[in-house]
Amino acid sequence: MAGGNNNGQGTGVGEEKTASPRQSEVNRKLKYISLAILVVQNASLILSIRYVRTLPGDRFFTTSAVVMAEVLKVLTCLLIILFQRKGNLKEFIVLHYNSIVIQYKDTLKLAVPALIYTLQNNLQYVAISNLPAATFQVTYQLKILTTALFSVLMLRKSLSRIQWLSLLLLFAGVAIVQLEQEGKRKETTVTGPSQNYAKGLVAVIVSCLSSGFAGVYFEKILKGSSASVWMRNIQLGIFGTLLGLLGMWWNDGLAIAEKGFLFGYTPMVWGVIFNQAFGGLLVAVVVKYADNILKGFATSFSIIVSTVVSVYLFGFHVDLLFTLGAGLVIGAVYMYSLPKAAAPSPSTATLSSSSHSLADGAGDSETEAFLPKASEKEKGC
Repeated sequence: MAGGNNNGQGTGVGEEKTASPRQSEVNRKLKYISLAILVVQNASLILSIRYVRTLPGDRFFTTSAVVMAEVLKVLTCLLIILFQRKGNLKEFIVLHYNSIVIQYKDTLKLAVPALIYTLQNNLQYVAISNLPAATFQVTYQLKILTTALFSVLMLRKSLSRIQWLSLLLLFAGVAIVQLEQEGKRKETTVTGPSQNYAKGLVAVIVSCLSSGFAGVYFEKILKGSSASVWMRNIQLGIFGTLLGLLGMWWNDGLAIAEKGFLFGYTPMVWGVIFNQAFGGLLVAVVVKYADNILKGFATSFSIIVSTVVSVYLFGFHVDLLFTLGAGLVIGAVYMYSLPKAAAPSPSTATLSSSSHSLADGAGDSETEAFLPKASEKEKGC
């Protein structure tokens, strides 16, 4: 992507062509580094959440973790913008006053996706707490299907035949995995302490639906916007923090008042929160050097990593049905990320969703996942 999106920069610079072999070698190395970072970020968040939620002892409040991640994300974006303004505090304050207060109607548009993303982040904790990490990782790829459907309905995007085929394979793969897990659940009535498979499955499906809708809605907002990705993160994070606090008070208010906001926080929990807060922002930078195929490959490979680690860390059993279902999902993710045979315009070049962030739009690779997440929803600036 780093080599393909700079069509307008090469005009009139003839000497750059002589350095192209070295530059292409640098880009190639950066792509492999990007691949590694994307895989680690996709797999580590899910595995670490599963790990901290299944440990014995005091459990932290997931609603407080969601709020803390939003606060850290906003603070990070503020520091990045301050750095971009070379420490000019007056210019920094004026910029935010104009972008957030003066253009309040534009800011208010982000209340809807912020509400959905806050819900989604909380649902991810519920889902991962009740589902095996590998099962969640496979099932969560349904967000690609929901994002595609909402894009067709809301943005009038067109999908290639290969993409439609990949969506069918994706659905089939997830269905096979769920059938396999249902069979296991009937054989062993106890899946773990305080775990409810049905609750986890509903949570991940609702999360996929909200991910698809919010990502497409957010892309629609950004299409006519000139605001930077960092400013949008701040606007989104302000609403996310306020809505997260409301949800925390509604769900765990009395318990947090008694035990404290940071109850149950361990170094591992802080690691999960930092991964959530900075994961999507990190991908936003990394994806500059990774094309759409590489992102799809990273998502596929992270499923394999999650499955292998789950076998050793959680005693997860991989059988033929799970392997078949996961294989279909991995193949579908890769197929969906393949470029169209004949792209009519740059604006329809990409529709991909990656793990813990909003996927980047066709015109601006820096508009990657605003929530870590995971996940990733497509948007364009």
